[in-house]
Amino acid sequence: MKALEAPRGEPRPLRGIVLMVCAVTLFSVMDSGAKYLSERYPVLLVVWARFFFNVLIMLVVLEPVLGLDLVRTRRPGLQLVRGLALGMSSVLFVSALPWMRLADASAVTFVTPMLVTLGAVFVYRQKAPSGTWIALAASFVGVLMVIRPGSATFTWAALLPLGTAVFASIYQLLTSRLAGVDNGTTSLFIGALVSVAVVSLAVPFVWVWPRTVLDGLLFVGIGAVGAYSHYLIILSYNHAPPAMLAPFAY
Repeated sequence: MKALEAPRGEPRPLRGIVLMVCAVTLFSVMDSGAKYLSERYPVLLVVWARFFFNVLIMLVVLEPVLGLDLVRTRRPGLQLVRGLALGMSSVLFVSALPWMRLADASAVTFVTPMLVTLGAVFVYRQKAPSGTWIALAASFVGVLMVIRPGSATFTWAALLPLGTAVFASIYQLLTSRLAGVDNGTTSLFIGALVSVAVVSLAVPFVWVWPRTVLDGLLFVGIGAVGAYSHYLIILSYNHAPPAMLAPFAY
């Protein structure tokens, strides 16, 4: 079977690295909001809100300008699988938050950069830049120091963020594959649209209205921050390959 082509885009490694670091920083903000909400509301409702407001904001702001270009794609199959992977990664991560500290759950997901690098090397047939494996190993040792294997962190609940890492790596590799194929805005919108469509099937069974104005604002906020975070990831893959960006996800 022929190996997938490496992602296309204008090579600007430094810009790609900066974009990835900014995206990961914003993810921490979004995860903090999701952690708070998941302790007060059903997990599926939190995930639904994260993608619903992502889609709604993009429709209000971009649809009048882009029209059908917002959903026009040359690779609908890849976009569908990518959206499903994004949704599953979010569901599993938020599901872990009522059972684990945010820092512990986040630390477990930090296996993602290693999975992304392995995928880039063995699926895309990319050559990892010099020092990549050393940087990944050193970063992962730091993660192990945080989560302390054998400690109370490693319960059945740790399987949830581990699943998040698997689906997140699939999402990032497919995002990289679509760089230079579809517009970044299109990829962002379709990914969120697929995710919210799937989660919406279960939301009626767990629906709860926000109890306070602050909670309502947080539901909107995690959607807005999540949207921008993923957009930065999409842009980063337009400028640098996965193997180069992976260490900076730490």
